[in-house]
Amino acid sequence: MPDVIETEAGRRHRRRELREFLMSRRARVSPAEAGLPEGGGRRRTPGLRREEVAVLAGVGASWYQWLEQGRDISVSPQVLDAVARVLRLSDAERRHLYVLAGLNPPPPEVEPARRDMCDGLQRLLDAWMPYPAHIMDRYYNFVMYNDAAVTVLGMRSDVTHNCLLDFFTDPLYRSRSRNWEHNARSVVAQFRAACSACPGDEGFQEVLARARAASEEFTRLWEERDIEDPGQIRKELDHPLVGLLCVEATALKVPVRPDLTIVLHTPLDEANTAAKLEWLASPEGRRGAMYPVAG
Repeated sequence: MPDVIETEAGRRHRRRELREFLMSRRARVSPAEAGLPEGGGRRRTPGLRREEVAVLAGVGASWYQWLEQGRDISVSPQVLDAVARVLRLSDAERRHLYVLAGLNPPPPEVEPARRDMCDGLQRLLDAWMPYPAHIMDRYYNFVMYNDAAVTVLGMRSDVTHNCLLDFFTDPLYRSRSRNWEHNARSVVAQFRAACSACPGDEGFQEVLARARAASEEFTRLWEERDIEDPGQIRKELDHPLVGLLCVEATALKVPVRPDLTIVLHTPLDEANTAAKLEWLASPEGRRGAMYPVAG
């Protein structure tokens, strides 16, 4: 594995784990599940034989035996993917196999069984009340948000529903943001980092084209080519009902949904922010929000 100096003891441990992992996964897969015909004699152990895994993966029987024994052999991503397919590995297991084989794991993928998590994620956002929270996809499109995100950040149905585009083009959000210029550089740098991780992705290219066409400020910052990993951003907001709000936005990833980013806003110990957010979420605050002051 690059960038890590592996000791001989660490290498032996990794190969031992590789052997035990492959044997355990092989035992889980029945011949019928692998598409093999019934019969073939009695089996001393459950699951597939090594020779069957080799044939189904399109590799030599000796090579697969050496792989399962943890020998020092050349391994390619294509062959590991073939073995992972035969052993019916999940995405997490497939990436684990790469690590045990000494290769950099591929990027996480969304498993079909994990795609429908909307109810649980909405419960998470609602539980974060009275503080703003929202979720965006890999292209910065809004997926869902809580009521505080509407009241505080101005998220609503008549905007583009893209966090990047709205940051630069929504006059309501911009009028509330006291440190917009400071944060704009980080927003663009983080978007460039996301784009660079997915070269050639048409979804990113579409958002990028729209942002360049909509905002000269975005284009200027984009051309500076800054790169920044997502983390925490301080936001100072001037709300029309309660005045200054100081929050910290934290971007979080859900491993089983690598295509989504959860953004939670936490009140800072300034400007009585927590109490103001609680008031905005109260019945009195909600009534006041029905008749907002312009801006």
